[in-house]
Amino acid sequence: MALDRRSLLAGTAAGAAALVSKNRALAADKPSGKSIRTFCAFVKYIQELPYDRLAETVAELGFDGIEATVREGGHVLPERVEEDLPKLVEALRQHDLEVGVMASSVHHLGQPDTEKVLRTASRLGIKRYRMKYFRYDLSRPVLPQIEQIRAQVTDLVAMHRELGLQGVYQNHAGANVFGCAIWDIYQLIKDFAVEDLAIAFDIRHATVEGGLAWPVHFNLMRPHLGSIFVKDFVWQRQPSGWNVKNVPLGEGQVDPAFATQLKQSAFQGPVSIHVEYLHGAGVAANVTALKRDLATAQKWLDG
Repeated sequence: MALDRRSLLAGTAAGAAALVSKNRALAADKPSGKSIRTFCAFVKYIQELPYDRLAETVAELGFDGIEATVREGGHVLPERVEEDLPKLVEALRQHDLEVGVMASSVHHLGQPDTEKVLRTASRLGIKRYRMKYFRYDLSRPVLPQIEQIRAQVTDLVAMHRELGLQGVYQNHAGANVFGCAIWDIYQLIKDFAVEDLAIAFDIRHATVEGGLAWPVHFNLMRPHLGSIFVKDFVWQRQPSGWNVKNVPLGEGQVDPAFATQLKQSAFQGPVSIHVEYLHGAGVAANVTALKRDLATAQKWLDG
């Protein structure tokens, strides 16, 4: 098994090297002039790359940074954050990249690694992290559950202030996910300073759950933006009913008019590109998809 793993990693590294060479030519396609936004690559599906190779690849693709996975099953495991996160950050800095968002498993202060993860991130200059989802128990009333979540988050926010960190909570589609409706996140964060707690506004999930109402939801959350997540989808009929299929950005039902509203908002934080439509396709395919979706996002936002 050890030999097979070494062979696999060697093959992955060799493939990544070829991609880097190819993408040096593609990097010339990046529009000239500095965007007021920071474009980050969500590395969930390319995190098997070693830190240095990941940084080189992301830089060659034309990104400004990454949305790092510092969580269970992530590129950096929470129990090893003090050892491994500095290595990832240093690899990124060698290519003038940053951790624009840190996707975490942080839920509350009672978790074993929460304080260690947040203090390490702050010490390394990381400014924002994505929180783990809360879920509703739909056998119970919803509003009291929001108050329970508020109590947990209030304790976290106190640490955010101490460390100079911004927690961001992503709105996510799903019948029992806190944040699917947008208004529930608003009820949570409206009384906190945006520097301490904000929304990671995901236009794909907002469109799935809100349909034509996404402009209203975005308008509500504009003063509370901490980051923007972009990806796309189509509705697909199956024998069992309708479901959602993820597709490349610009090929689905996410309205490009979102870009106009985002530009009008004067938001200058990180825009994270999420490739979610190539599960199991491997690093090479996901690298190509990141490049393609970045080009679409740049055209929408900087064109």
